[in-house]
Amino acid sequence: MEFLLQVVHWLFPDFAFMWLVEEAKRNMPLELDFLNEGRNAEKVACMLKQFDFLKVPKIHWDLSTKRVLTMDFVEGGQVNDREYMRTHSIDVNEISRNLGKMYSEMIFVNGFVHCDPHPGNVLVRKCPKSNKTEIVLLDHGLYQVLNQDFRMDYCRLWQSLIKGDMKGIERYSRRLGAGDLYPLFACVLTARSWTSVSTGISQTPVTHAEDVEIRTNAALYLPQISDLLNRVPRQMLLLLKTNDLLRGIEAVLQTRASSSSFLNMSRCCTRAIASYKRSKTKSRTRRLKISLAETVSLWQISLYELMLWIQSSVLARWICSMLSYLPYTHTE
Repeated sequence: MEFLLQVVHWLFPDFAFMWLVEEAKRNMPLELDFLNEGRNAEKVACMLKQFDFLKVPKIHWDLSTKRVLTMDFVEGGQVNDREYMRTHSIDVNEISRNLGKMYSEMIFVNGFVHCDPHPGNVLVRKCPKSNKTEIVLLDHGLYQVLNQDFRMDYCRLWQSLIKGDMKGIERYSRRLGAGDLYPLFACVLTARSWTSVSTGISQTPVTHAEDVEIRTNAALYLPQISDLLNRVPRQMLLLLKTNDLLRGIEAVLQTRASSSSFLNMSRCCTRAIASYKRSKTKSRTRRLKISLAETVSLWQISLYELMLWIQSSVLARWICSMLSYLPYTHTE
C-alpha cells in the first residue's frame, strides 16, 4: 500500500495522502487483536447503558483469544435495508434518531467513538422478548479516543455550525488545525456548501443541487483537501470517515439533515461543555451557576423541539383548519 501511494504521489504530486499509510499501520494491529475488540465492546455497552435500544452482543471470554472472538449471535437486518424495516414494522425515523443519539453521546460526551459504522456493522431488529426496536452494534475493533481539548473544540465547532456562527466556525476550525482553509474544512465536515454553512446548517435543507455542487467541488479542490487532511489532528481523520458513513446511512433512510439530529447534537454538546467547565473549577457557587446555565440551555432545546413537533403535528393542522372556518368580524 505504501509503495503504491508513493508511485501515485510521484505521478500526481498534488496527491498527498501518505497519511493513509500511517493510519493503516497504526490501526491494523488493533483491528486484528480480538481481545482489544472484546474490551471495546464491553466498554461501549457500559458507556451507553442508558440507551435501551442499543444491543451489543455479549462476549464469551472463556472461548476467546487474540485470534478468536466468541460472542452472542444476534439476528437483524442491515441499517440501510428499508425493505427489511418495512416488513418488520421498524420506523426509519426512529432508527435514524436513535443512531444520532448514540453517536452524539460517543463523540461529544464520552470521546470514545466506534469508527466503522458501515451497514454491515449496524443491524436493526425487533427484540424477540419486548418487541421493541433495537440497534445492534457490531465490529468493535476500530475506536477513536478523543482527548479533552480536541473534544471541546469539536463540540464548540458543531455548535457554531448549527447556529451559523461564522466567527465561531473560523475560531474553532483554526484551533483544530484547518488554518486559512477553515471554509473548506467546514464544508468537508458537514458535506454542505459554504452558502448553507454561512446560513446555519440546521436552517437549510439539503437539496439535489447542493449535493451536485459538493461532488463537483470535491474534484476541483482535491489538492486543497489533501493539504487540509495533512494539517488536521489524526483524531479528526477517523471522525471524518465516521461522519461520511453515518451520512450515507441517513441518505438511504432519507432522514439526512433532520432537525432531530441537530437537536441531539446540541444537547450532547451543551452537556459536554458544562461537564468540562465544572471539572475546571473548585468553587461550589461557580459549579452551581454552570449547572443552572446548562439546565436552561437544555430546556430551551426541549422547548424548540416541542415547537417543531407542534408545527408538524396533526393536531396543529387540525387546529389551523378549524380556525379557518371561524367567522371573521371586521371592526372599524
